[in-house]
Amino acid sequence: MVESSPEVQHRLPVRKLFAASVGNALEWFDWTIYATFSIYFAAAFFPGELSQVNTFATYALAFFFRPLGGYLLGRFADLRGRKPAMILTIVLMAGGSVMIGVLPTYEQVGWLAPLLLLLARVAQGLSLGGEVSNASAYLGEIAPAPRRGRYSSFFYISTGTAVLLASVLGYLLAETLSKEDLNSWGWRIPFLLGGVLGLIGLWLRRSLAETEQFEENKSTARRVERPLLTTLREHPKSVGRLIGFTMLSTLCYYTFFSALTPFAVKTRKADDTEVFLALSIATALFVALQYPMGALADRYGRKPQLLVWSAATAILIIPLSSLVRPGFGNLLVVFCVGLGLYTAMTSIAPAIMSELFPTELRALGIGAWYNLTVAVFGGTAPLLISWLSTMGQPNLFFIYVAVGAAVAFLVILRLPETKGSELR
Repeated sequence: MVESSPEVQHRLPVRKLFAASVGNALEWFDWTIYATFSIYFAAAFFPGELSQVNTFATYALAFFFRPLGGYLLGRFADLRGRKPAMILTIVLMAGGSVMIGVLPTYEQVGWLAPLLLLLARVAQGLSLGGEVSNASAYLGEIAPAPRRGRYSSFFYISTGTAVLLASVLGYLLAETLSKEDLNSWGWRIPFLLGGVLGLIGLWLRRSLAETEQFEENKSTARRVERPLLTTLREHPKSVGRLIGFTMLSTLCYYTFFSALTPFAVKTRKADDTEVFLALSIATALFVALQYPMGALADRYGRKPQLLVWSAATAILIIPLSSLVRPGFGNLLVVFCVGLGLYTAMTSIAPAIMSELFPTELRALGIGAWYNLTVAVFGGTAPLLISWLSTMGQPNLFFIYVAVGAAVAFLVILRLPETKGSELR
């Protein structure tokens, strides 16, 4: 009975957890609306038949600034603190969102329009590169070791809620506005809303306290020379493992939350309203499963969940892709199965990543290698599926995801179990 009393008495610091996660929510809200609303605004910035491909090329190019943001803002967080780094990232992201919402079109200013769009996306890419690593480090460091999975689940509870808001907004706008209005001005509404969410997030984060782990190790971080090289030299297995499971994680995220929406509408001729509704319901399921899956990992371990997720994705992704066609029931199955499986990873992602690196290298180690992997595999996913669809070979994309899942499964097999362990 004595041992069980802390379990009963422990109360989650919900406000602190949401404040830490709100920046990531804003980041993914903005990145999701860019991908999903691209079917409406692509022609506003890029003329011609390749407007959709060019829009996704801008989306992909911005991803390659994420590793730079992860390195610079991760190092800033390791040296100056998690809190100031998280405040900086949310300002960058909200500013980029508002900028996109008020940009002139190609018809108004010519090639200056796509150039300004790219600059806004670069700012958001730098921001997102630092946000994921810094918020993950913060959540990992404030969590008691036996409850790190539960604390980590709030990262994607907030993210999923933001993505749900994006998909519900898409559904409502598609229902209430004509296609002409959406193409003309309606697509700007979500980006301007992103600026409002940024102000709320900034207000929440101002009250955060710095983590004890950072305060105790900041002098050690300042003595580290060539920190990126140090992660490779002293923690090569951690780097390899992070790249291995992040590859599949990012493919899952950008397949189900970004790439499938325009693919279903443009290539498989599904109704855009039904796509948004199916994605909204599946996203609600995604949010609801985060905390239970985090608690499950605290009890039974990280590794079993990750093995089930990677194996099931490898087996099911190609059959699921055949269901992406007109019909609400088909779409609902695709999104619910894909995102339901994905919660096995997302619910504990901050915990797993935080457990890979010591405190003095944690934000930079996660930021640099996680974001490089996301840039290579995630940023190119919507562009790749769009290009393969124009070539008449969309099934190759889903084979590519299945191969990535098989590789991740082999990496996870060699992952040590870390549930209940103290951070280094």
